[in-house]
Amino acid sequence: MPESIQTIVALGPVEAGIVEPLLMPGQRFVPDPDERDLAEARAAIVRAAYTVDAPMLDRMPELRVLARTGVGTERVDVAEAGRRGIPVVITPGSNTSSVAEGVFTHLLALVKRLGDLTSLVRYGQWEDRAEVHVGDLEGHTLGIIGYGRIGKRVERLARAFDLNVVAYDPFADIPEDIRRDDLDQLLRESDFVTLHLPLSPQTRGMFDADRFTSMRRGCILVNCSRGGLVDLDAALSALEDGRLGGLGLDVYDPEPPAHHPVFDHPRVTLSPHVMGFTQQSMANTVRDAVRGALAVLDGRAPTAVAQP
Repeated sequence: MPESIQTIVALGPVEAGIVEPLLMPGQRFVPDPDERDLAEARAAIVRAAYTVDAPMLDRMPELRVLARTGVGTERVDVAEAGRRGIPVVITPGSNTSSVAEGVFTHLLALVKRLGDLTSLVRYGQWEDRAEVHVGDLEGHTLGIIGYGRIGKRVERLARAFDLNVVAYDPFADIPEDIRRDDLDQLLRESDFVTLHLPLSPQTRGMFDADRFTSMRRGCILVNCSRGGLVDLDAALSALEDGRLGGLGLDVYDPEPPAHHPVFDHPRVTLSPHVMGFTQQSMANTVRDAVRGALAVLDGRAPTAVAQP
């Protein structure tokens, strides 16, 4: 391989048709690298399910940058990469709209009882429709927990539904009229709650039995953030006694999850962590990852880098 050629490899499935239009002369993309390609790689585009640890880094001695398609780095040894002088580029914002729309997908399905209504028509039970109580969003209150990019986008969409909005995030700058400094106060005010927090020792299992007791009775909870935020045993108990009016889940801990009895509850909607993985958002996140990697190779600062 000529010295002037820069090899960029994919670690996980990446479409060449998205990457190659962004490359400069003297750069080549290898979507399915062999050991020789890895040994020559200057940059790697890393998908979410791919593990990059010290042994993997040993196979790429020429590597100058890792670019993760997304923001989660649980499978990437960021500290080890840092010790080797390899920045880990991340791509915040590329799926912001997709995840926010996913929140309303679950919320509308639960409030409008879409699953129950589908069954009535499908199984010829039209006369039973009065027994299904369909709700509205207008005039109700949505509590947003975590006011980053996605939380802010959820707020914008909520306004279109004439929802009242309150938000909690001790680390974010929230407008005074919607800010709530006490989480339990937000829960007492909210008819619907959506989670947009990172998973940490402080947030793991934060929605436990005590937290569900703090919620307004009949509240609907949607989690498109991290599965470990919600104790599913406590959620099932809250659904069964009516404290929780509905639960929408796109994320689980671990993934894929073992079957849990809450999955069978009629007031639960489920999706397999795909709300942020639309065709458009996936193309966006790959492009952002490639641009970040190319910036590093060109001596420029990328938009965002993960910290150990």
